[in-house]
Amino acid sequence: MKTPICDQLGIEFPIFAFSHCRDVVVAVSRAGGLGVLGALAFSPAELEQELLWIDAHIDGKPYAVDVVMPAASAAKSGASKDQLAAMIPDAHRQFVDDLMQRYEVPALPEGEKVETLLGWTPGGGRSHADVALAHPIRLLASALGPPPPEVIAAAHAKGIKVAALVGTVAQAKKDVAAGVDIIVAQGTEAGGHTGEIATMVLVPDVVDAVSPVPVLAAGGIASGRQIAAALALGAQGAWTGSVWLAVKEADVAPAITEKILAATSSDTVRSRALTGKPARQLRTAWTEAWDGPGSPGPLPMPLQFMLTADAQTRMHRYAHAPGSRARELVGTPIGQVVSRLNEVRSTRDVIFRMVEEYQETIERLTGGR
Repeated sequence: MKTPICDQLGIEFPIFAFSHCRDVVVAVSRAGGLGVLGALAFSPAELEQELLWIDAHIDGKPYAVDVVMPAASAAKSGASKDQLAAMIPDAHRQFVDDLMQRYEVPALPEGEKVETLLGWTPGGGRSHADVALAHPIRLLASALGPPPPEVIAAAHAKGIKVAALVGTVAQAKKDVAAGVDIIVAQGTEAGGHTGEIATMVLVPDVVDAVSPVPVLAAGGIASGRQIAAALALGAQGAWTGSVWLAVKEADVAPAITEKILAATSSDTVRSRALTGKPARQLRTAWTEAWDGPGSPGPLPMPLQFMLTADAQTRMHRYAHAPGSRARELVGTPIGQVVSRLNEVRSTRDVIFRMVEEYQETIERLTGGR
């Protein structure tokens, strides 16, 4: 399974695993892949603690950090948090309140505060990048376009490669011109923020457009067979995410795990209901409400998340509470490959089974040669 990018990053297998859970990141890297910690949900101080823990437990294996620095955002103008909050229409606030009441979702305990902005701003993402670059990471990835030139330069000065996720050939060319070292071509099947082009079409187009810059394939990959297909398309590795929501090390709420194990590929939807940008996630009563005829329409990033952060916290908190229908609302970003996530396994077992199945696939295709 070895490809040139393995030597560049010091990994055994070209399997890149995005996760918000530090335990998954460590387990993947120790098993020979490259664990990628999603920084978005952490404050800079929290991210520092997560990375210190990873440094202490990863046995010197390579790992990466993924940050979000949206090039297009209502916060790009430099508006303060209070100014952004003032942009949220009362009708949208009422819509959320009505949903919470209809599904009998209790309020949070008095005095409990929810962070509403996270890293959904260029400044927030820059803070995450600064924290990450102070640690021995091997790769800094940007989920919504290339990092600013000064961040790319700072990474390169430390010998750290920079990756960017794209959904079109035009984006890939722009990112390479900006100095990005690795392109992650993410098809519309993927979980989270995606474009409209399928992985099977996008990957070879991007490979041809940016060669010799290495490309990773993302979207619809959770098995060795699918990794073999990605490499056959010209990718040097697979960027995976959804599969790590169904491993023993993942910090996933029971209600979400139950939904993941029961879902089919038709049970996801590309919706703006979560962040304001199209993101593939489980289809739930929440997405149905926001995408339905009675909706005021999702707000642009970061306003949509600011509007709904408290509600999202309440939904997850009370998903199993007696008398509440919060479970109908809760979901998670996840790709169409959720159909193949039918049991909870250890991260190590998932990696090794991917490698075994890849080898079996290559042997079948080559007749054992």
